[in-house]
Amino acid sequence: MSETVEIRMLTAEDYFDLKESMVSAYADMAGSYWREPTIQRLIKLFPEGQIAVTVNDKVVGCALAIIVDYEKFGDSHTYEQITGYYTFNTHNPKGDILYGIEVFVHPDFRGKRLARRLYDARKNLCEQLNLQGIVAGGRIPNYEKFADKMTPREYIEKVQDKEIYDPTLTFQFSNDFTVKKILKNYLPNDGASMGFATLLQWFNIYYEKDSDTIRYNKSTVRIGLVQWQMRDYRTLDVFLQQVEFFIDAVSDYGSDFVVFPELFNAPLMAEFNQLDPAGAIRGVAKYTERIREKFQEHAVAYNVNIISGSMPIVIDEGLYNISYLCRRDGTYEQYIKIHPTPGEVSAWGIKGGSDIQVFDTDCGKVGIQICYDVEFPEPTRLLAQQGMKILFVPFMTDTQHAYNRVRFCAQARAVENECYVAIAGSVGNLPKVNNMDLQYAQSCVFTPSDFAFPVTGIKAESTPNTEMVVIADVDLVLLKELHAFGSVQTMKDIRNDLYEVIRKDVPKSV
Repeated sequence: MSETVEIRMLTAEDYFDLKESMVSAYADMAGSYWREPTIQRLIKLFPEGQIAVTVNDKVVGCALAIIVDYEKFGDSHTYEQITGYYTFNTHNPKGDILYGIEVFVHPDFRGKRLARRLYDARKNLCEQLNLQGIVAGGRIPNYEKFADKMTPREYIEKVQDKEIYDPTLTFQFSNDFTVKKILKNYLPNDGASMGFATLLQWFNIYYEKDSDTIRYNKSTVRIGLVQWQMRDYRTLDVFLQQVEFFIDAVSDYGSDFVVFPELFNAPLMAEFNQLDPAGAIRGVAKYTERIREKFQEHAVAYNVNIISGSMPIVIDEGLYNISYLCRRDGTYEQYIKIHPTPGEVSAWGIKGGSDIQVFDTDCGKVGIQICYDVEFPEPTRLLAQQGMKILFVPFMTDTQHAYNRVRFCAQARAVENECYVAIAGSVGNLPKVNNMDLQYAQSCVFTPSDFAFPVTGIKAESTPNTEMVVIADVDLVLLKELHAFGSVQTMKDIRNDLYEVIRKDVPKSV
């Protein structure tokens, strides 16, 4: 006969089936079952938290829970204390933790992954209620067999290393629970566990603090990349008209970010061709502040965050390659290229910056690196450790070899740091501008490599060497899921016991 399985809310009418299953499940703890008035009280108090699993309409297991304000109890508590001595007056609908007070499945129905269904339902409830996570005290029923040989801590470590099987704790580990602490006398009558219990926790990766939900409420972020055509713009005003055209166009698509390429204002250097290369780029640097001010105005007017590509700037007589994040609220921040290329140093005397930081936006934390920077994995890892979700890389390359260095490294940064990487470059040529003759580009948005993302790791890409825009949506929730449940989890699996990336405490260069 085929079986039908259902996960649903527990009802008062389910009590006798529930009792029968619980008595069988806890055969080693005689008399350990919930009385009918207690179950009815739980259902009345928090109906959605009491979950039943049925097989052919018969209740064969359940997961019971309450919501608590966890700070009132902390990590050192007993089962009686957390349940209010079985009155459940500790339940607080405005609390922050879903506390699991019971999970069991009738022995005759084990091996069907019913407990996993109960746990999945409980996790879904935690996410729907926007709670920080699930906490529970877990039995270690096989510990009595090893109590004369090892401490509870040693036992737990061996279970985690799969050297010992524990029917409860092994299952908890397989369901992404971690052990916060060992509790003594949590359930004094639990002889099989010798009175010990594990304080287990599961984190809700979708949890958002109330204070943050208004600002960081976007799960899908739309990115617009400008693949910029180098041409003779004659004057700054003509150049700025073209800038506004692209901002307007990308904004019309409802984009959250528009990204320009590295040194995309290079056509303005034609005015200074009578100077040597270093003098010419310092000449065009005088326009940078005015261009940045225009970006600020456009960010507000067109309601889009702007990554301003990059431009030369003179600070305390030193020449740098700078990019700006102009937010749509009118504020801005800057990033200075850390790694000037050998050509930038020899031809122009550009110096490198030293600041490695993420930037807060209304779409979460982002980072900026300029071209050659992305070919060094360490700074990107530092940004990822600070919570960066999207890395923007304005670039300028003259040959396909140079472009591929940027492209391949950018895609590697997306995989190894579990983030999105968007690169934007220039195309065409500038026959009247010294040292800026040719450009090669194919602008792209790269993703991590796992089932939720494109199999190629490419969310979107432009036609090579053609002036155009690329519009792509990236889902930040997918990154959270990847961090927690990915096929591999590079950010979690780093062997910090062997190596780590640490920023040296050096003063900012500018």
